[in-house]
Amino acid sequence: MTVRAKICGIRSGTDLRIALEAGADAVGFICGVTHFSEDALTEEQARRLAGLTPPFVDRVLVTHLQDASEIVGLADLLGADTIQIHGLVTPETVRSVRKMASGRRILKAVHVTGQDAVEAAKEAAADCDAVLLDSRTIDRLGGTGQTHDWSISAAIVRALGESGRPVVLAGGLTAANIADAIHAVRPFAVDVNSGVETTDGDKDPESCASFVAAAHRASGTFAPRDPQR
Repeated sequence: MTVRAKICGIRSGTDLRIALEAGADAVGFICGVTHFSEDALTEEQARRLAGLTPPFVDRVLVTHLQDASEIVGLADLLGADTIQIHGLVTPETVRSVRKMASGRRILKAVHVTGQDAVEAAKEAAADCDAVLLDSRTIDRLGGTGQTHDWSISAAIVRALGESGRPVVLAGGLTAANIADAIHAVRPFAVDVNSGVETTDGDKDPESCASFVAAAHRASGTFAPRDPQR
């Protein structure tokens, strides 16, 4: 099974084209933020870019919003296939989003800041379709450019394996380290943002293509933990 690759932080038509030409399996649009992100979009910008995304490429709304109705309403506006709840929300909110989301897939971000992330991921997994593991700082919930302890992420993959809940790995990934990350963690999918950008914050064609190719190539050298669907 090939590990899927998502390119997040799409903020222009050019970014989207570059991600698609790189062979990304999913693209992420950041909208509705409570913490800083230079890739945050207005609702209209996100709706337009999601509308330009072709079939069979997953359109992911990445949001910090904390109200279930607002989250689902924004996903409806974009026509998102997947909702990535990246904010600091309660389990009740995640359950409400899943109930209201009209069949959309729900990802819940868990920030790997220590061993307590294992229990946090197990709790989150009960109410979503996949758990996304990311790094964070005091003022940023994602896009930090920093890796976290992959041994903890690997422990989460093992812990969720029995329930068949997929794990998406994010946080400081680049074309240079993605193979090592995949071998260490064995995730279902990987997610990159700042690791494939130019110094101006735009998506870099060569970096995007190298990242996706390296992720797909690394997949062929071992058997990822295949979620039971």
